Amino acid sequence: MNFLKQERTTLKEFFPDLDEKLAHIPLLEMEKPQNPAIQIFRELGGPRLLIPTKYAGLGATPIEAVRVQRAIASRAPSLAIATTMHHFSVATIVEMIAQGSGTGLEWMLLEGIAKQNLYVASGFAEGKTGSGILTPHMQVKRTEEGSVTVSGSKKPCSLATSMDLLTASVSIPNKSGDGSELAVIIIPASTPGIERRPFWTNSVLAGAQSDEVILHDVKVPEQLISYTGNSGNLDYVQTRGFLWFELLISASYLGIASALVERTIAASKSITHCERALLGIETEGAMAALEGVAQSMVVSDNNQGNDQLARVLFVRYAVQGAIERVTSRAVELLGGMAFISSSEVAYMFAATRALAFHPPSRLSISPALDKYLAGEALLMQ
Repeated sequence: MNFLKQERTTLKEFFPDLDEKLAHIPLLEMEKPQNPAIQIFRELGGPRLLIPTKYAGLGATPIEAVRVQRAIASRAPSLAIATTMHHFSVATIVEMIAQGSGTGLEWMLLEGIAKQNLYVASGFAEGKTGSGILTPHMQVKRTEEGSVTVSGSKKPCSLATSMDLLTASVSIPNKSGDGSELAVIIIPASTPGIERRPFWTNSVLAGAQSDEVILHDVKVPEQLISYTGNSGNLDYVQTRGFLWFELLISASYLGIASALVERTIAASKSITHCERALLGIETEGAMAALEGVAQSMVVSDNNQGNDQLARVLFVRYAVQGAIERVTSRAVELLGGMAFISSSEVAYMFAATRALAFHPPSRLSISPALDKYLAGEALLMQ
């Protein structure tokens, strides 16, 4: 079958055994909170995907990463969603190095993640009414010893169980006490004061381990704080990180939808060639749009950040709409008996709908996109 051939070929180039291993595990087993997929991905070097080769990583390009995520999601939806958050966190660190922000020691962290196959969970903010989507919401205090303490909560936080490190954006009071500096902190998951609480009670995508992570006056030493220097610099780093997130999360949900399309194409029942072709047109068109955004990310241009942000949002919602149409049609074509007799079909259909819940929602951002089309800057609220 040529459907998903390119994506699975790319996946095999980076992880030769992963697709076969995932294909032999029942879908619903991989979707449980204590699933084997997350550990398999770690053992095969998955956390290294977006880390540059000079830091012992695999150095995947944005297009390769999009293809890998789609292929993984077609086998293990929760694994794709969970690893998107890891990749987003890693990509943010990579972007900080590229911009020359931080402590200058971030490369050592990347090498550690790559060589030890560590999972990095994201404690970055995810939207709050009246503030920017990535505006820091953790509470930070300086201590007399020179470190800081961080308090707050992130829910849901994917990889809450398996994480080795936690990243978060914070606003840290200046030592002079007359202002604050924006920074990214990186905390070992074993640090005293980090608590995990059950949060995700829905069985859909439960395998992503998206529970609540709470920080109770967690002490963060200076060497684990990467100051960005100024808000403009962080804005660029955050924009690039956000581009990665929207790109990879959209590809992941498209991969889940693709699994349903694949079943429809392979169905032996009398589904017309036209109907199957239409499903392919929708899914491959959506993938082409994602690859277009991915290609645009290869050329880093500080002056194009706002336009790139708008472009990835337009594509994300176009993909979201395509997924809604494709999955509804695929389930209809597979027929009522397939839906009734297969929990997997119903599961994948429900799982694809969760893309609409990732920030920013289509309804909340539509006014800003409308103003952008009319000539104003895109403001993320």
